Amino acid sequence: MRRLPAQGFAGSGAGRRLVGSEDRPERAEVLLRHRLRRQAESPAYDATTVAQIAERAGLTKSTFFRHFADKRELLIAGQETLSRLLAEGITEAPPEASPLEAVAAGLERASSEMGPANRELGPRLKAAIAANTELQERDALKSIGLAVAMTAALLARGVPETTAQLAAELGVLAFKRGYNEWSEGDRDDGSGLAQHALAALQELRAASATLG
Repeated sequence: MRRLPAQGFAGSGAGRRLVGSEDRPERAEVLLRHRLRRQAESPAYDATTVAQIAERAGLTKSTFFRHFADKRELLIAGQETLSRLLAEGITEAPPEASPLEAVAAGLERASSEMGPANRELGPRLKAAIAANTELQERDALKSIGLAVAMTAALLARGVPETTAQLAAELGVLAFKRGYNEWSEGDRDDGSGLAQHALAALQELRAASATLG
């Protein structure tokens, strides 16, 4: 799958519009989130209206609401796409792969779609969530949704339910830990998200072996 660009505006000033955004909702989502990231770290974020966000992103208010229920959903958007990528990776893993090896394939598949804009957004998104109870609740629900998608993909491979649930939970935790390390790490190290997510999964696997 081709990575979506982080920029793609036509025109200039407040009246510019996203090129093709009306017909390409995923691209509109990426561009909206890219624009919102500076607002997310601002103390004035709660006072910022949807109309203001849409205008700064070069969209109409009605277009915004076709993609998002409200401005808070924008900050933690992408669950459906991320869930699909994780599930696809698990499904496409070799038949002989163990549950955690299949989860690793899912992490690699999802990580391959994360570019510089996703990395740059991480610290600001983390700060916004930490400062807002509603965002914390939505982020928790998003994690549950990712685990459900991964569990379903593992079950389809014939993995027993309890094993599938545990492997999926480890996968979600590894992805979140890997994303935090990647987004907050050295921008010049050349590492991708997959490297961090897979390392986190290995650490979690080793830690679980010590539980007794």
